[in-house]
Amino acid sequence: MAFLREVLESTTWVERTRELGLALRTTRSPGGLLVVGTPAEEPWHLTAHLGDEARLSGLPQLAPTLVRWAPAPDAPAHLRVGLERIERAERGETLFVVTQEQAPETLLERVSDARRVGATILALDGGDPELEGLAHDALTVPERAPLSFDGAQHLVSMAAGEIPRRPGFRDRLARLLDRLSGPRVPD
Repeated sequence: MAFLREVLESTTWVERTRELGLALRTTRSPGGLLVVGTPAEEPWHLTAHLGDEARLSGLPQLAPTLVRWAPAPDAPAHLRVGLERIERAERGETLFVVTQEQAPETLLERVSDARRVGATILALDGGDPELEGLAHDALTVPERAPLSFDGAQHLVSMAAGEIPRRPGFRDRLARLLDRLSGPRVPD
């Protein structure tokens, strides 16, 4: 993933995934980060990465809750969380909708209800205007983006667990020189 970040550094993708990752950190409590997808595509992989980032970075508020459309009744407790959990969302919690497809109307209704009670709504999507209209912050990954939808998920989860470092004098000077000299042109 570090290589992907390096390749995309001259674009806005690294900055946007970092902004969305930082927005995920505003969740107030462990388990208050609700991650949901569509019936056809549940964001298991991203949820696992966010769980890893929560442990590795010491940020318990990143510990996600995977919200599933049809959890099996005999599944382990962490895999039995259904859509009714979104109905209990409250202020200080974050609902993170991850879908490359259009969000189903059922999900949009629940997202709207969660927003009304004060939950923060974030989205990583493939270009769903209705979902983006409900979200406080959204990152759209169009089909022709320089990274895949999966790659964007990796960058967002990685950014969520980053410990921000205050830029030193050399960092600030380098950034100033880059702005003054213009974009780098490869030989």
